[in-house]
Amino acid sequence: MKTILPGQTIGIIGGGQLGRMMGLAAKEAGFKIAVLDPNMDSPCGQIADIRIVAPYDDEAALEELGEVSDVITYEFENIDYEGLERLSQIAYVPQGAELVRITQNRIAEKAEIQASGAPVANYVVAESFSELIAKIDQVGFPCIVKTAYGGYDGKGQVKLESANDLELAEPLFTHSACIAEAFVPFKTEISVIIQRNPEGESYCLPISENIHKHHILHESIVPARVAEAVIAKAEEAAKKIADHLELVGTLAVEMFVLENDEIVINELAPRPHNSGHYSIEACNVSQFHQHIRAVCGWPLRKPRLWASSVMVNVLGEHVVPLKKVVMNHPDWSIHLYGKAEAKEKRKMGHVTIMTEDIEKTLVEIDSTGIWS
Repeated sequence: MKTILPGQTIGIIGGGQLGRMMGLAAKEAGFKIAVLDPNMDSPCGQIADIRIVAPYDDEAALEELGEVSDVITYEFENIDYEGLERLSQIAYVPQGAELVRITQNRIAEKAEIQASGAPVANYVVAESFSELIAKIDQVGFPCIVKTAYGGYDGKGQVKLESANDLELAEPLFTHSACIAEAFVPFKTEISVIIQRNPEGESYCLPISENIHKHHILHESIVPARVAEAVIAKAEEAAKKIADHLELVGTLAVEMFVLENDEIVINELAPRPHNSGHYSIEACNVSQFHQHIRAVCGWPLRKPRLWASSVMVNVLGEHVVPLKKVVMNHPDWSIHLYGKAEAKEKRKMGHVTIMTEDIEKTLVEIDSTGIWS
Protein backbone atom coordinates (compact mmCIF):
# COMPACT_ATOMS: atom_id res chain seq x y z
CA MET A 1 0.00 0.00 0.00
CA LYS A 2 1.35 3.41 -0.99
CA THR A 3 1.13 6.19 1.60
CA ILE A 4 0.70 9.82 0.52
CA LEU A 5 1.88 12.39 3.05
CA PRO A 6 1.11 16.08 3.71
CA GLY A 7 3.02 18.32 1.32
CA GLN A 8 2.39 15.96 -1.59
CA THR A 9 -0.20 16.69 -4.28
CA ILE A 10 -3.66 15.16 -4.66
CA GLY A 11 -5.10 15.38 -8.16
CA ILE A 12 -8.88 15.62 -8.50
CA ILE A 13 -10.76 14.93 -11.73
CA GLY A 14 -13.77 17.22 -11.61
CA GLY A 15 -14.03 20.72 -10.23
CA GLY A 16 -17.53 20.76 -8.76
CA GLN A 17 -18.70 21.10 -5.17
CA LEU A 18 -17.64 17.59 -4.18
CA GLY A 19 -14.12 18.27 -5.43
CA ARG A 20 -14.14 21.59 -3.60
CA MET A 21 -15.08 20.05 -0.25
CA MET A 22 -12.65 17.18 -0.85
CA GLY A 23 -9.92 19.69 -1.62
CA LEU A 24 -10.66 21.82 1.44
CA ALA A 25 -10.40 18.72 3.65
CA ALA A 26 -7.08 17.80 2.03
CA LYS A 27 -5.64 21.30 2.39
CA GLU A 28 -6.43 21.28 6.12
CA ALA A 29 -3.95 18.40 6.42
CA GLY A 30 -1.32 20.20 4.36
CA PHE A 31 -1.79 18.55 0.97
CA LYS A 32 -1.59 20.47 -2.29
CA ILE A 33 -4.45 20.20 -4.77
CA ALA A 34 -4.44 19.89 -8.56
CA VAL A 35 -7.78 19.90 -10.38
CA LEU A 36 -8.80 19.00 -13.92
CA ASP A 37 -11.99 20.71 -15.06
CA PRO A 38 -13.22 22.37 -18.27
CA ASN A 39 -13.96 25.62 -16.40
CA MET A 40 -11.27 27.98 -15.13
CA ASP A 41 -13.39 29.23 -12.21
CA SER A 42 -14.81 25.90 -11.04
CA PRO A 43 -15.72 25.53 -7.33
CA CYS A 44 -12.69 23.28 -6.76
CA GLY A 45 -10.48 25.36 -9.05
CA GLN A 46 -11.04 28.34 -6.75
CA ILE A 47 -9.18 26.59 -3.93
CA ALA A 48 -6.70 24.51 -5.95
CA ASP A 49 -2.93 25.04 -6.19
CA ILE A 50 -2.82 23.80 -9.79
CA ARG A 51 -5.64 24.18 -12.34
CA ILE A 52 -5.69 22.22 -15.57
CA VAL A 53 -8.48 23.60 -17.73
CA ALA A 54 -9.51 20.95 -20.26
CA PRO A 55 -12.24 18.38 -20.98
CA TYR A 56 -12.22 15.28 -18.79
CA ASP A 57 -11.34 13.04 -21.76
CA ASP A 58 -8.39 15.19 -22.92
CA GLU A 59 -5.54 12.67 -22.92
CA ALA A 60 -2.79 15.28 -22.72
CA ALA A 61 -4.53 17.01 -19.80
CA LEU A 62 -4.94 13.69 -17.96
CA GLU A 63 -1.24 12.99 -18.47
CA GLU A 64 -0.42 16.44 -17.12
CA LEU A 65 -2.56 15.77 -14.06
CA GLY A 66 -0.67 12.51 -13.58
CA GLU A 67 2.66 14.29 -13.82
CA VAL A 68 1.86 16.90 -11.17
CA SER A 69 0.00 14.59 -8.75
CA ASP A 70 1.19 11.98 -6.27
CA VAL A 71 -2.26 10.40 -6.09
CA ILE A 72 -5.40 10.93 -8.20
CA THR A 73 -9.05 10.69 -7.22
CA TYR A 74 -12.31 11.86 -8.79
CA GLU A 75 -15.41 13.68 -7.62
CA PHE A 76 -18.02 12.14 -9.93
CA GLU A 77 -18.52 8.96 -11.93
CA ASN A 78 -19.46 10.36 -15.36
CA ILE A 79 -15.88 10.71 -16.50
CA ASP A 80 -14.17 9.02 -19.42
CA TYR A 81 -13.55 5.40 -18.41
CA GLU A 82 -10.98 4.72 -21.13
CA GLY A 83 -9.06 7.88 -20.20
CA LEU A 84 -9.08 6.95 -16.53
CA GLU A 85 -7.92 3.43 -17.38
CA ARG A 86 -4.98 4.82 -19.38
CA LEU A 87 -4.18 7.28 -16.60
CA SER A 88 -4.06 4.47 -14.04
CA GLN A 89 -1.23 2.90 -16.06
CA ILE A 90 1.02 5.94 -15.65
CA ALA A 91 -0.15 7.48 -12.35
CA TYR A 92 -1.30 6.34 -8.91
CA VAL A 93 -5.09 6.00 -9.02
CA PRO A 94 -5.90 3.78 -6.01
CA GLN A 95 -9.63 3.65 -6.82
CA GLY A 96 -8.83 2.30 -10.27
CA ALA A 97 -11.12 2.65 -13.28
CA GLU A 98 -13.25 -0.48 -12.91
CA LEU A 99 -15.58 1.03 -10.31
CA VAL A 100 -16.33 3.89 -12.69
CA ARG A 101 -17.08 1.45 -15.52
CA ILE A 102 -19.51 -0.47 -13.31
CA THR A 103 -21.35 2.51 -11.86
CA GLN A 104 -21.67 4.24 -15.24
CA ASN A 105 -23.77 1.32 -16.48
CA ARG A 106 -26.93 0.40 -14.59
CA ILE A 107 -26.86 -3.11 -16.09
CA ALA A 108 -23.35 -3.78 -14.82
CA GLU A 109 -24.14 -2.10 -11.50
CA LYS A 110 -27.21 -4.26 -10.83
CA ALA A 111 -25.28 -7.41 -11.72
CA GLU A 112 -22.43 -6.56 -9.33
CA ILE A 113 -24.78 -5.68 -6.46
CA GLN A 114 -26.52 -9.00 -6.97
CA ALA A 115 -23.19 -10.84 -7.13
CA SER A 116 -22.19 -9.31 -3.78
CA GLY A 117 -25.20 -10.94 -2.12
CA ALA A 118 -27.00 -7.66 -1.43
CA PRO A 119 -30.75 -7.47 -2.27
CA VAL A 120 -32.06 -5.74 -5.41
CA ALA A 121 -35.54 -5.43 -6.91
CA ASN A 122 -36.53 -7.97 -9.56
CA TYR A 123 -35.33 -6.67 -12.94
CA VAL A 124 -34.71 -7.58 -16.58
CA VAL A 125 -32.28 -6.26 -19.18
CA ALA A 126 -33.54 -5.18 -22.62
CA GLU A 127 -31.33 -4.19 -25.55
CA SER A 128 -34.32 -2.92 -27.56
CA PHE A 129 -37.93 -1.84 -27.11
CA SER A 130 -39.16 -5.08 -28.67
CA GLU A 131 -37.11 -7.06 -26.15
CA LEU A 132 -38.64 -5.02 -23.34
CA ILE A 133 -42.13 -5.92 -24.57
CA ALA A 134 -41.15 -9.59 -24.68
CA LYS A 135 -39.71 -9.57 -21.15
CA ILE A 136 -41.96 -7.13 -19.29
CA ASP A 137 -44.13 -9.87 -17.76
CA GLN A 138 -41.09 -11.06 -15.81
CA VAL A 139 -41.22 -7.87 -13.70
CA GLY A 140 -44.88 -6.88 -14.08
CA PHE A 141 -46.49 -3.51 -13.37
CA PRO A 142 -45.91 -1.00 -12.03
CA CYS A 143 -42.23 -0.91 -13.00
CA ILE A 144 -39.45 1.57 -13.72
CA VAL A 145 -37.57 1.53 -17.01
CA LYS A 146 -34.13 3.15 -16.87
CA THR A 147 -31.44 3.75 -19.46
CA ALA A 148 -28.23 1.81 -18.86
CA TYR A 149 -26.13 4.94 -19.33
CA GLY A 150 -26.66 8.49 -18.13
CA GLY A 151 -29.59 9.82 -16.18
CA TYR A 152 -29.62 11.45 -12.76
CA ASP A 153 -32.08 13.32 -10.53
CA GLY A 154 -34.94 11.38 -12.14
CA LYS A 155 -33.77 11.80 -15.74
CA GLY A 156 -33.37 8.84 -18.12
CA GLN A 157 -36.18 6.83 -16.59
CA VAL A 158 -39.95 6.41 -16.75
CA LYS A 159 -42.52 4.70 -14.54
CA LEU A 160 -44.98 2.39 -16.27
CA GLU A 161 -48.24 1.80 -14.41
CA SER A 162 -49.63 -0.72 -16.91
CA ALA A 163 -49.09 -2.22 -20.36
CA ASN A 164 -50.89 0.82 -21.77
CA ASP A 165 -47.86 2.93 -20.78
CA LEU A 166 -45.26 0.83 -22.57
CA GLU A 167 -44.85 3.27 -25.44
CA LEU A 168 -43.56 5.86 -22.93
CA ALA A 169 -40.40 3.78 -22.59
CA GLU A 170 -39.63 3.52 -26.31
CA PRO A 171 -37.69 6.84 -26.56
CA LEU A 172 -35.27 5.66 -23.85
CA PHE A 173 -33.85 3.05 -26.22
CA THR A 174 -32.55 5.72 -28.61
CA HIS A 175 -29.96 6.43 -25.92
CA SER A 176 -28.91 2.95 -24.76
CA ALA A 177 -30.06 -0.46 -23.62
CA CYS A 178 -32.34 -0.33 -20.57
CA ILE A 179 -33.28 -2.19 -17.45
CA ALA A 180 -36.83 -2.60 -16.23
CA GLU A 181 -37.21 -3.18 -12.52
CA ALA A 182 -40.24 -3.90 -10.41
CA PHE A 183 -41.53 -0.83 -8.59
CA VAL A 184 -40.76 -1.14 -4.90
CA PRO A 185 -43.46 0.30 -2.57
CA PHE A 186 -41.01 1.63 0.01
CA LYS A 187 -41.70 3.64 3.16
CA THR A 188 -38.30 5.33 3.50
CA GLU A 189 -35.19 5.95 1.44
CA ILE A 190 -31.83 5.79 3.20
CA SER A 191 -28.21 5.96 2.13
CA VAL A 192 -25.12 4.34 3.57
CA ILE A 193 -21.78 5.97 2.86
CA ILE A 194 -19.05 3.40 3.30
CA GLN A 195 -15.37 4.25 3.03
CA ARG A 196 -12.53 1.76 2.66
CA ASN A 197 -8.76 2.00 2.38
CA PRO A 198 -6.39 -0.25 0.39
CA GLU A 199 -5.85 -2.45 3.45
CA GLY A 200 -9.56 -3.33 3.48
CA GLU A 201 -10.35 -1.32 6.62
CA SER A 202 -13.83 0.18 6.27
CA TYR A 203 -16.37 2.24 8.20
CA CYS A 204 -19.89 3.46 7.50
CA LEU A 205 -20.99 6.97 8.34
CA PRO A 206 -24.16 7.27 10.43
CA ILE A 207 -27.01 6.41 8.08
CA SER A 208 -29.15 9.20 6.65
CA GLU A 209 -32.82 9.25 5.77
CA ASN A 210 -33.36 11.07 2.50
CA ILE A 211 -36.33 13.15 1.35
CA HIS A 212 -36.58 14.20 -2.31
CA LYS A 213 -38.47 16.94 -4.10
CA HIS A 214 -38.76 16.87 -7.91
CA HIS A 215 -36.32 13.92 -7.96
CA ILE A 216 -33.61 16.04 -6.28
CA LEU A 217 -32.41 15.42 -2.73
CA HIS A 218 -34.08 17.98 -0.48
CA GLU A 219 -33.24 16.90 3.09
CA SER A 220 -31.09 14.31 4.80
CA ILE A 221 -32.02 13.42 8.38
CA VAL A 222 -29.44 11.78 10.63
CA PRO A 223 -29.81 9.39 12.29
CA ALA A 224 -32.36 7.86 9.93
CA ARG A 225 -35.72 7.29 11.61
CA VAL A 226 -35.70 3.54 11.11
CA ALA A 227 -35.37 0.50 13.36
CA GLU A 228 -31.96 -0.64 14.61
CA ALA A 229 -32.44 -3.86 12.69
CA VAL A 230 -32.69 -1.85 9.47
CA ILE A 231 -29.45 -0.02 10.31
CA ALA A 232 -27.69 -3.35 10.81
CA LYS A 233 -28.99 -4.78 7.51
CA ALA A 234 -28.06 -1.62 5.63
CA GLU A 235 -24.50 -1.55 6.95
CA GLU A 236 -24.08 -5.26 6.25
CA ALA A 237 -25.27 -4.83 2.66
CA ALA A 238 -22.97 -1.84 2.10
CA LYS A 239 -19.99 -3.79 3.43
CA LYS A 240 -20.78 -6.76 1.19
CA ILE A 241 -20.85 -4.50 -1.86
CA ALA A 242 -17.69 -2.59 -0.87
CA ASP A 243 -15.73 -5.78 -0.25
CA HIS A 244 -17.01 -7.40 -3.46
CA LEU A 245 -15.91 -4.36 -5.48
CA GLU A 246 -12.61 -4.12 -3.56
CA LEU A 247 -13.48 -0.50 -2.91
CA VAL A 248 -10.85 2.12 -2.21
CA GLY A 249 -12.30 5.51 -1.29
CA THR A 250 -16.00 6.21 -0.94
CA LEU A 251 -19.16 4.42 -2.02
CA ALA A 252 -22.66 5.77 -1.41
CA VAL A 253 -25.25 2.99 -1.37
CA GLU A 254 -28.82 4.23 -1.80
CA MET A 255 -31.52 1.90 -0.46
CA PHE A 256 -35.25 1.57 -0.01
CA VAL A 257 -36.73 0.45 3.31
CA LEU A 258 -39.89 -1.62 2.82
CA GLU A 259 -42.93 -1.85 5.10
CA ASN A 260 -41.61 -5.09 6.61
CA ASP A 261 -38.24 -3.42 7.33
CA GLU A 262 -36.43 -5.34 4.62
CA ILE A 263 -34.10 -3.34 2.37
CA VAL A 264 -33.58 -3.17 -1.39
CA ILE A 265 -30.51 -1.54 -2.96
CA ASN A 266 -31.40 1.16 -5.49
CA GLU A 267 -28.11 2.48 -6.84
CA LEU A 268 -24.47 3.25 -6.12
CA ALA A 269 -22.29 6.35 -6.36
CA PRO A 270 -18.49 5.80 -6.19
CA ARG A 271 -17.60 9.10 -4.49
CA PRO A 272 -18.70 11.40 -1.66
CA HIS A 273 -22.43 11.95 -1.75
CA ASN A 274 -24.89 14.77 -1.20
CA SER A 275 -26.51 12.85 1.67
CA GLY A 276 -23.20 12.80 3.57
CA HIS A 277 -22.60 16.55 3.67
CA TYR A 278 -23.98 16.72 7.23
CA SER A 279 -20.81 14.95 8.40
CA ILE A 280 -18.70 18.12 8.00
CA GLU A 281 -20.17 19.55 11.21
CA ALA A 282 -21.98 16.61 12.77
CA CYS A 283 -19.27 13.92 12.89
CA ASN A 284 -15.76 13.52 14.23
CA VAL A 285 -14.66 12.82 10.65
CA SER A 286 -16.41 14.12 7.54
CA GLN A 287 -16.95 12.02 4.44
CA PHE A 288 -14.38 14.25 2.70
CA HIS A 289 -11.65 13.88 5.33
CA GLN A 290 -12.25 10.12 5.44
CA HIS A 291 -12.09 9.92 1.63
CA ILE A 292 -8.72 11.67 1.64
CA ARG A 293 -7.47 9.30 4.35
CA ALA A 294 -8.62 6.31 2.28
CA VAL A 295 -7.05 7.27 -1.06
CA CYS A 296 -3.85 8.38 0.66
CA GLY A 297 -3.47 5.00 2.38
CA TRP A 298 -4.01 6.26 5.92
CA PRO A 299 -5.80 4.37 8.71
CA LEU A 300 -9.47 5.34 8.84
CA ARG A 301 -11.19 6.99 11.79
CA LYS A 302 -14.27 5.36 13.30
CA PRO A 303 -17.10 7.84 12.66
CA ARG A 304 -19.02 9.26 15.59
CA LEU A 305 -22.14 11.44 15.39
CA TRP A 306 -21.92 14.48 17.65
CA ALA A 307 -25.62 15.36 17.39
CA SER A 308 -28.72 14.57 15.40
CA SER A 309 -28.75 16.71 12.27
CA VAL A 310 -30.72 17.85 9.25
CA MET A 311 -29.00 18.76 5.98
CA VAL A 312 -31.02 20.83 3.49
CA ASN A 313 -29.96 21.44 -0.10
CA VAL A 314 -29.79 25.01 -1.37
CA LEU A 315 -30.84 25.22 -5.02
CA GLY A 316 -30.60 28.25 -7.26
CA GLU A 317 -34.06 29.54 -6.36
CA HIS A 318 -33.24 29.33 -2.62
CA VAL A 319 -30.10 31.48 -2.55
CA VAL A 320 -31.70 34.93 -2.34
CA PRO A 321 -34.36 34.08 0.30
CA LEU A 322 -31.72 32.18 2.31
CA LYS A 323 -29.47 35.23 2.48
CA LYS A 324 -32.38 37.25 3.89
CA VAL A 325 -32.98 34.94 6.86
CA VAL A 326 -29.60 33.39 7.62
CA MET A 327 -28.67 35.98 10.27
CA ASN A 328 -31.71 34.91 12.29
CA HIS A 329 -30.45 31.32 12.57
CA PRO A 330 -27.09 31.18 14.36
CA ASP A 331 -27.30 27.37 14.60
CA TRP A 332 -27.35 26.96 10.82
CA SER A 333 -24.07 26.07 9.13
CA ILE A 334 -24.14 27.53 5.62
CA HIS A 335 -22.10 26.15 2.73
CA LEU A 336 -22.22 27.89 -0.65
CA TYR A 337 -20.14 26.31 -3.39
CA GLY A 338 -18.83 29.30 -5.33
CA LYS A 339 -20.84 28.66 -8.49
CA ALA A 340 -21.09 31.72 -10.70
CA GLU A 341 -24.76 31.46 -11.66
CA ALA A 342 -27.73 30.52 -9.47
CA LYS A 343 -29.90 28.52 -11.88
CA GLU A 344 -33.23 27.05 -10.83
CA LYS A 345 -32.90 23.46 -9.53
CA ARG A 346 -29.10 23.72 -9.63
CA LYS A 347 -27.34 22.73 -6.40
CA MET A 348 -25.68 25.87 -5.07
CA GLY A 349 -24.98 24.88 -1.48
CA HIS A 350 -26.41 23.28 1.64
CA VAL A 351 -27.33 24.04 5.23
CA THR A 352 -26.62 21.72 8.16
CA ILE A 353 -28.48 22.08 11.44
CA MET A 354 -27.36 20.10 14.48
CA THR A 355 -30.30 19.65 16.81
CA GLU A 356 -31.69 17.92 19.88
CA ASP A 357 -35.17 17.78 18.32
CA ILE A 358 -35.35 16.61 14.70
CA GLU A 359 -39.12 17.11 14.36
CA LYS A 360 -38.97 20.67 15.71
CA THR A 361 -36.12 21.49 13.34
CA LEU A 362 -38.03 20.13 10.34
CA VAL A 363 -40.95 22.40 11.25
CA GLU A 364 -38.57 25.35 11.63
CA ILE A 365 -37.09 24.73 8.16
CA ASP A 366 -40.55 24.63 6.60
CA SER A 367 -41.68 27.75 8.46
CA THR A 368 -39.02 29.89 6.75
CA GLY A 369 -40.81 29.47 3.42
CA ILE A 370 -37.46 29.17 1.62
CA TRP A 371 -38.04 25.58 0.52
CA SER A 372 -41.79 25.74 -0.05
